[in-house]
Amino acid sequence: MRIIKETRLAEWAVDYPDAQTWLLKWREVVRKAQWVSIADVRRTFPHADPVQVASGRSVCVLNACGNKYRLVTAIHYNRGIVYVLRFMTHAQYSKNRWKASL
Repeated sequence: MRIIKETRLAEWAVDYPDAQTWLLKWREVVRKAQWVSIADVRRTFPHADPVQVASGRSVCVLNACGNKYRLVTAIHYNRGIVYVLRFMTHAQYSKNRWKASL
């Protein structure tokens, strides 16, 4: 899969240093992946969930660092592209404010 805005991963690693290892590992796994559905994503990341946002579109949310953080992505399976959209703490995610901006 091709990751769009990989630079965000590095920025988030600086903002959340305890997540750096997880973010780098996630990047390497995704680069090698050939997902065609959420089922494929869940084989790699069992806690990945599709979530509908305000626009009506679906994003894929992954638990990071033992459920401490959430990574929000948009996966275009037909094009082999993963867009990284948000990285936030579990508390920030739970407020659901992020859904309005996607």
